[in-house]
Amino acid sequence: MRMAIGAVLMALLAFGWTSHTGLVSAAQPEARPFGLPFDTAPGPSTWLLGQLYGNTTGAYRTRVVWYGAGQGLHFGLDFPARCGTPVVAIGDGVVIGVDDLSHGAGPHNLIIRHDDRYLSLYGHLFETPDLRWGETVTRGQIIGLTGDPDVTCTSRPHLHLEIRSADFAIAYNPVNLIAADWDALMLAAPFGRGFARDLSDPRRWQYADDQPDVRFGGALLNDYTQPWPLDWRP
Repeated sequence: MRMAIGAVLMALLAFGWTSHTGLVSAAQPEARPFGLPFDTAPGPSTWLLGQLYGNTTGAYRTRVVWYGAGQGLHFGLDFPARCGTPVVAIGDGVVIGVDDLSHGAGPHNLIIRHDDRYLSLYGHLFETPDLRWGETVTRGQIIGLTGDPDVTCTSRPHLHLEIRSADFAIAYNPVNLIAADWDALMLAAPFGRGFARDLSDPRRWQYADDQPDVRFGGALLNDYTQPWPLDWRP
């Protein structure tokens, strides 16, 4: 089954693969400033798209306990990959954080400033990246290795990627900033791709590209009185 999924995924994506920019569909060219955080093609033996950014059903379950500071949303992208999978910079920039747990996700992480507007944060890395504060990196350069937040390499190894404002205050939807064929990637998303619904406005925030920006410290955006699927209390 895994081989069949991989074959289908590779066939769908083959037309859009480029080495540094990732998967670029005809409808999503270089207008999006960043590339994917891997320089290999996706598949069961390399990496996959896991949990999306936004009001995912997984984030909704723990919107207070895990994601309360981020207005109840999953404020990054999760890419399942075996521990030790090389991670590349999504754009040119300067290192401004190594193992900075005040912003990044453990056990190891990296923060790159790309310009006066964007930062990228790479979390759950396998080991401390071999980079120093102030060092320049280029798009497509290997900057670290994927790890596991549980430090087991068996429970849930994956890369957590965020794109934030230069002051760390806002998380942006990476789907709208990374040039990739997201529809094809979601065909094999192992974490599911569903979003929680508010039955009083059931079509709101139901697509990967229409999820709202997160302002850290703001009020919950998804404190629904009529949620679907049925409410999971944190």
